[in-house]
Amino acid sequence: MKKRIIYQIDSFTKDKFKGNPAGVVVNADGLDDKQMQNIARELNNSETAFLFSPDGPDCDGVIRYFTPKTEVPICGHATIAAMYAKALEENLDSCILKIKTRIGVLPFEIIRSNGDYQVLMTQGKFELSQKLDEQITNKIIAALGLESFDINSKCPVQIASTGHSKVMIGIHHRARLNELKPNYSQLSELSNQIKCNGYFVFTFDSDQKDILTYGRMFAPAIGIQEDPVTGNANGPLGGYLVQNKLVDFQDSFEFKGRQGEKMDRPGVVTVKVNIENGTPSRIQIKGDAVVIFKTEIEM
Repeated sequence: MKKRIIYQIDSFTKDKFKGNPAGVVVNADGLDDKQMQNIARELNNSETAFLFSPDGPDCDGVIRYFTPKTEVPICGHATIAAMYAKALEENLDSCILKIKTRIGVLPFEIIRSNGDYQVLMTQGKFELSQKLDEQITNKIIAALGLESFDINSKCPVQIASTGHSKVMIGIHHRARLNELKPNYSQLSELSNQIKCNGYFVFTFDSDQKDILTYGRMFAPAIGIQEDPVTGNANGPLGGYLVQNKLVDFQDSFEFKGRQGEKMDRPGVVTVKVNIENGTPSRIQIKGDAVVIFKTEIEM
């Protein structure tokens, strides 16, 4: 038996009970898959992150992520939470940590300022599918509770990924975004067909100069009906916007995406896309975090 230190942290916000909550086990060495799944199920956040000691000279540590139902390869908000908890636990100065994930070793930057921290996460390689065929697209639109006239014709319905893929669906109006009542069982069935579990509906309909997009993300196939603020949706969205030339850019493009309004858990993700030869070469997300509680369990 060992005392496990567990944090619950809200990511992409400095306001408690806003943003996206994640569990973090900062000393997970020795836990097996079943134990981690049980902890994730008990905490019942969309994801819980587990931090392990390095398993070789190529990294500063290992991280794994579990939803209440299954393990996932990478998670944006849980990474922000995990690095924030690690920084607090170890009283870190500003640094870059090489952390091994299921999609490879990634650099996560901890930025210390005025006694607090922000986290800058470099995501995995950006990939973008071809436009989904009309039949599948129409099924997705219907399952989300949308009509064809809601869709922004400039925005092709495609799967974008930086390690954990999402379907990108651009619509015209923010009011419509907040009205959505998806058919979760239909979305789950479609996930099996298209091999993508998440659906990110976004709009450029913003009344704030510093916010480019508003979004909502649904992933019922992995037990997440709706995720409040999603790093692995907003990050790939940046690559999608660049590759489809939906925004102006030169060597880089940076924007802020807001999510979680409908759930009363608003948060903001800062996304930076580095660009080479007109295509995304590196995607990073940056966010704040705040501790909700810290506790211990023995197992």
